[in-house]
Formats: sequence, C-alpha cells, structure tokens
Amino acid sequence: MTRHQLLIHEDIKYTSHNSSMCCEGIIEKHQFEEIKENAASYLKANSAQNSDPGLCVISCEDISEAEREKIIDWGIRAKNEVLTKHGAYALASGSGIHLSEHGGTGDGIIGALAGAGLRLTGHDGRFKGKFDMKTNNGSLSVKEIEESQLIDKVMDEKFNPLNPEEKVLLGDKIKTVMYDHRSVLLVRKNSDGIWVNLSRKELKEH
Repeated sequence: MTRHQLLIHEDIKYTSHNSSMCCEGIIEKHQFEEIKENAASYLKANSAQNSDPGLCVISCEDISEAEREKIIDWGIRAKNEVLTKHGAYALASGSGIHLSEHGGTGDGIIGALAGAGLRLTGHDGRFKGKFDMKTNNGSLSVKEIEESQLIDKVMDEKFNPLNPEEKVLLGDKIKTVMYDHRSVLLVRKNSDGIWVNLSRKELKEH
C-alpha cells in the first residue's frame, strides 16, 4: 500500500492531507467485480464522516499504452493542478478504468484516479506502515538490509545506491518510498558522518 501526496489548495476539499492510497495485486479475471465490491464496502464502512471517498480500480491488461500514459499524466497533474470530477470521468470513459463515488461530493474519484496514475509511474509515494528489523546495536549493513526481503534497495537522498558493506544506523520508524517500482530505504549522513535512515518528516515530500 502506497500513499501519494496530491496538491494542497484552498479550492480542494480534503479530510486531512489530500493524499491517495493505492495497492496492486495479481488476480483472476473473474475476481475483478468482487474486488470492486469489497473495496466499495470497505470505503463505506471505514471512511471518515463528511469525507468524499472515491474508488478507482484498473485492470492493467484491459488498458492500452495510450490510456496508461493518460492515467499517469492525470496523477502527475493532480500534484500540481486543481482537477475536476468531470475530467476524471471523461478520462475513464470507454476504458478499463472503474471509477465510483462513495459519499460526499464524489470528488474523491479525482484523487483515486490520481493515486492509480502515480502508482503506475513506479516513482512516487511512501509505503504505508513501518518495518521492524533486528539489528546489532541499532546498525545493519546495506547488504543485510537488502537481504532481509523487507526492503529492496538502500539509496541516498539522490537515489544513488550505497556500497553493500556500508553500515546504516536505523531509527525507530523505518519507512520506505517507491522508486523504480521497488521499496527503497533512503538514507543520509548525520553530523558524525554515519548513514541514518530518513525520518517520516524528512520523507514528507514523497
């Protein structure tokens, strides 16, 4: 599950931080309708009062490359522009994209479609939750972190990979971002020249 930050603007209503959640999975064709129904039921039961929840479900096999690019473009625009519900429906019309409103103004479909588009880029969003890793005095080598199967890659703030033997001092909240469709731990050197993982606050732009 990834969280994607969208534009904060006075013309956009949002419950907390105007973000969109997205996940992906491999399913059988006949499960598509069931997935939509279960997701809709979850939104109805768990959405905040007075929120505008929206649902977007995409079968990647059923969209063309041109449609895929349009969805990605919508996601990127949603980080910088005020978009409309009409525009979201127009983009989804006649394609393999399901959009549905589940309360309030229905404007939640704008962000739902944007979240899907940003997930498709493979280069946006923070993974939800945090990782608990057993360490030696709080540190692990890059190699040990990447072999844990919890994190795909360790990189610096400019997305440069680290030497496998480098040591990383891990803080309490180990969170990763999506980069190149992988779960990546971003690190920086502290004032003592020791690699440390970026805090939640430092990862805010992601």
